[in-house]
Amino acid sequence: MNLRNKALEILNKYVKEQYHRIHAFMVAYAMEAVAKHFGEDPDKYFVTGLLHDIDYGPDFKLEDHTKISPKILREVGFSEDIIHAIQAHNSKLSGVEPKTRLDYALIACDEISGLFYAYSLMRPEGFEGMSVKSFKKKFKDKAFAKKVDRADILKGIDGLGIPFDEHITLLIKTFEKYQDKILEK
Repeated sequence: MNLRNKALEILNKYVKEQYHRIHAFMVAYAMEAVAKHFGEDPDKYFVTGLLHDIDYGPDFKLEDHTKISPKILREVGFSEDIIHAIQAHNSKLSGVEPKTRLDYALIACDEISGLFYAYSLMRPEGFEGMSVKSFKKKFKDKAFAKKVDRADILKGIDGLGIPFDEHITLLIKTFEKYQDKILEK
């Protein structure tokens, strides 16, 4: 079984809520785009994004987020670099600090995907035609999607070594490409 199919099987087992599934795919698409941008393995980045929150949601305690997933992923043979990235995206609870491009990519793509999703729902055209300038206004507006940790996003983008506007442009193009899958009603 290939890596993506194995990841999808795990996602289907642990992630039941529609929004969490949408979020998992958004982060996976974003991670895949980052991997391609840097010439990295798109499958590894995609599955890391897809599985990053398998122990988050109504079936889990918040304080267990990124503490249960390593056991689940090791049992089915996922690599330690994927597990490390998943733990590092929640270093406040896991105690695991980001070190690699994969780690920083997940941090740069996770919370920002939620911000993009919230903004897309406000726009009749969704992601289509979204501009960097308009997105940046939403990013700077701390009252908009106020649970999104903007400092964490900036930490990830800085760790990637990519300019903020370039990262936003990459994600807008990615989410436009997958809009029908992300915003299906």
